[in-house]
Amino acid sequence: MADNNEKKSILVVDDEKEIAELIEIHLMSQDYNVKKAKNGVEALKFLDESHYDLVLLDVMMPKMDGRETLKRIREKYNIPVIMVTAKTSEKDKVEGLTLGADDYVTKPIKPLELIARIKAQLRRYTVLNPNKKASDDADEINIRNLYINKITHEVKVDEEQIKLTKIEFDILFLLAKNPNKVFSTEEIFENVWKEKNFDATNNVMVHIRRLRNKLKEETREEKIITTVWGVGYKIEK
Repeated sequence: MADNNEKKSILVVDDEKEIAELIEIHLMSQDYNVKKAKNGVEALKFLDESHYDLVLLDVMMPKMDGRETLKRIREKYNIPVIMVTAKTSEKDKVEGLTLGADDYVTKPIKPLELIARIKAQLRRYTVLNPNKKASDDADEINIRNLYINKITHEVKVDEEQIKLTKIEFDILFLLAKNPNKVFSTEEIFENVWKEKNFDATNNVMVHIRRLRNKLKEETREEKIITTVWGVGYKIEK
């Protein structure tokens, strides 16, 4: 069964009908609502028409491939996206994460692993529910020129709005709410992904690199995220 009383809706984007239907069967067995799209163009149309809690996105598709579709999704939506592809090289995985994917699953699909990864992403996504009421001061963080609002998912640097994915926000919030504390890549992964993984270092480094790019760190004399070489990352107060 799905993780809470509200059924989650998942958009499966794959041009291979048999694979899409197989995924649908497994997701419906877990009580998820499922919608299937044959390509990126159709997927973007469905996203504009209805709310989805997560997208499973194939890479190689006609009309619009998964990479371009992911770019378009990230321009408008802050929902978890899991890339599902036959491409297994490290380069392909890093490219997918760099474009904004939250996770990466290779074919042939292992149903139990896929379900576990979906549940993990949905848990992380619903932790920062924008409709949740809270009055705790920890929901707002001001450190130097950085402002973060946990409830509205708002991030500003020097009053400029910064748009982040869910995982990028979680990493930044973790570091900012623990100023001056150095987190190793393994600690960041366990705190943000809520699991252990042998590939933690690579995953975290890719997301830190994307995060720094969005924060325009290369043009700042005073960096927001500090690298402690051989140890990890921190935000200084």
